[in-house]
Amino acid sequence: MRRLNLQNLTDVSRRSPDGIDPDELTVGIVHFGAGNFHRAHQAVYTEDAMLATGETGWAISAVTQRGPAVRDRLHGQDGLYTVVTRDEAGTTYRVVRSVREVLDGPSETEAVLERIADPAVTVVTLTVTEHAYRLLPGTRRLDTADPGVLADAAGQVPSTVVGRLVTGIRARRAAGAGPLAVVSCDNLDENGPVLRAAVRDFCALLPDGAELAEWIERHVTFPATMVDRIVPATTEEDLAGVEAELGARDEAAVVAEPFIQWVIEDDFPAARPAWEQAGALLVDDVRPYEMTKLRTLNACHSLLAYLGALAGVGTIAETMSVAEFEAVARRLAEDEVAPTLPEIADFEHGSYVDTVLRRFRNPALAHTTQQVASDGSLKIGPRLLGTVEDALRESVVPSAAALAIAAWLRCVLVRRTDGGEPLEVREPAAERIRDSAGGSTGSGVVRPALLAAGVDEALLDDRRFLGPVEQHYDELARSGARETARSVGAA
Repeated sequence: MRRLNLQNLTDVSRRSPDGIDPDELTVGIVHFGAGNFHRAHQAVYTEDAMLATGETGWAISAVTQRGPAVRDRLHGQDGLYTVVTRDEAGTTYRVVRSVREVLDGPSETEAVLERIADPAVTVVTLTVTEHAYRLLPGTRRLDTADPGVLADAAGQVPSTVVGRLVTGIRARRAAGAGPLAVVSCDNLDENGPVLRAAVRDFCALLPDGAELAEWIERHVTFPATMVDRIVPATTEEDLAGVEAELGARDEAAVVAEPFIQWVIEDDFPAARPAWEQAGALLVDDVRPYEMTKLRTLNACHSLLAYLGALAGVGTIAETMSVAEFEAVARRLAEDEVAPTLPEIADFEHGSYVDTVLRRFRNPALAHTTQQVASDGSLKIGPRLLGTVEDALRESVVPSAAALAIAAWLRCVLVRRTDGGEPLEVREPAAERIRDSAGGSTGSGVVRPALLAAGVDEALLDDRRFLGPVEQHYDELARSGARETARSVGAA
């Protein structure tokens, strides 16, 4: 079967919106992290912005972070790929053309740096996951003792995201290429300010760092964002369905839900795509939207993932068929999260919760519990601990949030489902957490394990938080995820 590419784009044009000739596109954006989420989210918004305005100078140079596999798949397809949108109402297919080139970050670093230094590029975006920022747990500042960070600062070909970014900005400064916006689209609380601080911390390691940091302060902005779309991993069955529909093999197809949202701080020192023409919301302050999404959607996602993984449930959609899990997720969102949120004009949180849980039920998205449960030590802070701290200030016992944290710890420490099956979730702090436990898995390990994961000691000294975590941890061991969720959700 032939591959999807420019030669046969005409044959599948009914799946590709009119108005863009890929040969006429020029690169205006560099994007770090060419994975499924970016291709189903920012790349779609960017194509829609070009379609709305006719401005075709916003094509994307996408940079892979973990090797050449995505680059090789997209090179063979001239950057084209299909977004498959699924829900209970059916399936739609769309060929996206906004990715003009793909560079492999590890092996084509010089080309990446040249792109960042190109005057035609005025925006750099990132979806690299929390782990790739190399932040210290708890402080969210750059880990300046990280071997990769130190090697980059010493002048080796940069291998870390922040190292590549700063090296590219230094080249941009030397080339006189003008101002730049660096836009983090990762699920980090205050992602823009966090990235700005990481860049400053990296500059402090450089011989010319003070001078470079001053130039960045004057010429580079770091807008905060909030992004939302559920994009599970693509399966071979998904690829076969695209091939049957298009009559061409697409090795880079992505699957997504219909819902899509992007809120962006309007802080750009140079030209940018008209993303608002594609439905994005440009605002002065992203924080209310960001907090609402992280504490509601992302926190419930994590809670369901940890409980589902312990119960041996395969996907998030399947967890929603377990009444106890849905009930405890709703309790987290409505009883514990809602009182901690700022007001947003024309926004009703109860309706938002209903929408979130309906999206989680979408049976067409095989978002696995183990996939969502990964990197928990990086997620519990922005998703759960802020709610815990604010709830305690309002004298609300954060029982469902404590259950989520207890379930995550059991996933990391016990590594068995309630039925005794092996369970492995990706966790960058796993070694520290397990070392702190000293081989034990009883509730006595909860405090040292959370401390090793970067949870603030003052919070761990508050028995209103630590007590429920220990209690739920014990109950999960005795009764399993379903019964424990039943007791918390019904309380």
